[in-house]
Formats: sequence, C-alpha cells, structure tokens
Amino acid sequence: MTRHRPLTRRRSRRVTLASVAAGAMLLSACASGAAIETAEFADFDAALEAAEGQTVDLWMYGGDEQGNAYVDEELAPAAAELGVTLRRVPVTDTADALNRVLNEQQAGRQDGSVDLVWVNGPTFSTGRQAEAWRCGWTEMLPNMEFTDPEDPLLTDDFGTPVEGCEAPWHKAQFSYFYNSETVAEPPSSLPELLEWAEANPGRFSYPAPPDFTGSVFLREVMISQAGGAEEIPLEFSEENFDEYSPAAIETLEALAPSLWREGATYPRDEQALNQLFNDGQVDIGMTYGPARLTELVDSGALPDSTRIMPVEEGTVGNASFLAIPANAQDAAGAMAVANLAMSPDQQAIKADPEVWGQFTVLDADRLDPEDRTRFEELPSSPVVPDYAELSGNAHPELDFDWVPALDEAWRESVARR
Repeated sequence: MTRHRPLTRRRSRRVTLASVAAGAMLLSACASGAAIETAEFADFDAALEAAEGQTVDLWMYGGDEQGNAYVDEELAPAAAELGVTLRRVPVTDTADALNRVLNEQQAGRQDGSVDLVWVNGPTFSTGRQAEAWRCGWTEMLPNMEFTDPEDPLLTDDFGTPVEGCEAPWHKAQFSYFYNSETVAEPPSSLPELLEWAEANPGRFSYPAPPDFTGSVFLREVMISQAGGAEEIPLEFSEENFDEYSPAAIETLEALAPSLWREGATYPRDEQALNQLFNDGQVDIGMTYGPARLTELVDSGALPDSTRIMPVEEGTVGNASFLAIPANAQDAAGAMAVANLAMSPDQQAIKADPEVWGQFTVLDADRLDPEDRTRFEELPSSPVVPDYAELSGNAHPELDFDWVPALDEAWRESVARR
C-alpha cells in the first residue's frame, strides 16, 4: 500500500510489484483455499482466548511518524490489556510484506513471520490472486457492526472485492490544498484548476507518476475529461483505456508548458511537491492523506496559510485495511488487534488530529450516543474540514489496472514531450 504506505500513503515501486506478481502466479497454482479459512475458531470469543500470550507482528509503512507513534503509544498498550503483544515492523512499501508472505508460503512455512499488514490496492489484489490472505474472518469481529455493510469504500478495494479478507482501518480522500496568502480566489473544480494553472504559469505542478499522488492526479484528469466518475467504467479493459485515456493525456500535454519549470521536470513525489509549496515556488498542492496536513503545518513543513481547496465535483476516496496472511503464526492475536483497531475508542483516538488525524471507518448512525459524542467533540483543524465535508460528491477508486496503464501513457507522451 499503501506506498507502502497503503494507497492512502504509499510509494509505487514497479519492480517490487512485479516480483510480487510473479510470486503470486507461482503460488496460485498450488495454494489451498482451505488454508485461508478461519474455521479453527468457532467464534470471536474462541479467537480472543487463543490470542492471549501471542505476539502480533504488524508490518506497516514506517515513514509516518504520527502513525508509528499511534501504534506504539495507543494501539499496542490497548492490545496488551487483551494479553496480546503488538510489535510494529516498519517497511518502506507493504509489497515487501507480501513478498515475505509469498516466499514463506512457497517454502512451506505455516508459522509465517507476518501476522498483520496495513494494506490496500495492488498489494491486496495481488495477495488475493495468490490466496495469500485469510478470508472469511472479519464477519467474526464484533466491531464490524459499527461499519456500514453497503459502504463502497469498504466493500471494494481498488476494484477488488474485500469479501472478508481484510478489516477496515481508516479512510482517505484525495484533496487539493492552496496557499491562502497567494491565492485569493482558489479554483472550485478541476477544470478551473487547469485554467488557473495556465493563467498563472509556473505556479502549479504535480508529482511525476508512478508516484502515487501523481498517479491519482492522472486519474482525476481522466475522470474530469470524461465528464465525471459515472462516465468511466470502474473495470479496466484495453477498449475502455483507448476510449477514455487520450483526452487526459492530451490535456496534460497542453498543460505542461504552464507548469513549474515549464514541465521540463516534475517533483519526484508528494514530499518534493510539499517542499516546493513550502518554499513558495508553487501555490497549490495535492495529497491522498489530508489528515496529515494539520501536523505538517504545525511542524512548519507547510505554511500556516495552507488551506484545503474543495472541488464541486468531488474527488476519489479509498480506505486502508488490516489483512492477515494465510500462514500467519499468530492469527488469533491478529484478529484481536484488527477488532481492537476498529473499536470506537481506538477510532476516536486515531481520528484526533493531534494523535494521527485519520478518518474513521465507522458509521456514526451505528454508534451509541456516548461514542458519537466522542467524534463530535474532536478538535477541529483550521486546515482540514471534517470528513463529511471533505468527501462531498466523492467517487470510488477505479480498478487498479488503470494505474500502470495511465502511468505508462503519461511517460510515453507527457514526460518525453
């Protein structure tokens, strides 16, 4: 994931994902569907009893200091009260975690070293193809009752059905932000943003794909040029790609001369774009992790005048999940942690901007009044509006196969311009 970071915070690495895919093809031929079921636990109470004394290795993106601190200082102590030791294993990309799982499965290990993974998008999809994830376990988790079973962000992960193979953890929303001291009237739609960029040469840019944030921007341009998210099929096909991608590529080719450094070079990633924004070289930025903007402003990594730029047509959103490998040694403990992480208590703690600021996966209408009040009383941010406002008119992610296809088209036509 993310980058990874899951796809809310993940760097894209083609070589790593290619090696994961190769491992998936090898394993899919010999994997046993029975190996990923959780029939050994009659119910969650039985799993909780088996979890006591287990050590759960949670593999997750290690580059998010707030996320690391939340797991170490909040989630791990709460897990300890259940008799479970939660150990965070930092990685630069969660494809590394899936590679470890596939390698251990290929070697016949049933006591895998990966118990839980912060995951979404391509890593989850590839793991499903290889039957690398346990499935059918999330329905046992008591805290699933607080989520909306019809929420499309929780039922599909970049076009891959979740089907009980990962537990929701938090949500993300692709967002634009601007410097309110230099942009008096920010654009209110993506077409207006492109017009603004052409009218203000050199003051806008986006990360070069395959950086995750840059890739999302390509998809948003394609959706906009098609007339809206409802106009593009979620499923990828060569026919769909040939119909909808040319307008996006042509738009970005025409935009390039108006970009920072006239499009001769692009920021390598979201962090590099943030640096340009903080240095005053560009006036508008973008992120799939708006929850982190408050902390970035507080730390001085972004200026105090940073504000979210809502767009009328909405933007793409997704969710991050926790997945359990099929051969996890401490699967019961992993189930206990996943349920704990979804509890109203932990979700409220994690949603606090001063802790991590991640958007909850829980449905407020399903919470009791006391828990609902906890979310309502969370401190507000001068930078980021609440999730309900931020996700207005949001649309789900396209099937992940759109991503590498668009990235390649951009490299061939825009980057080589």
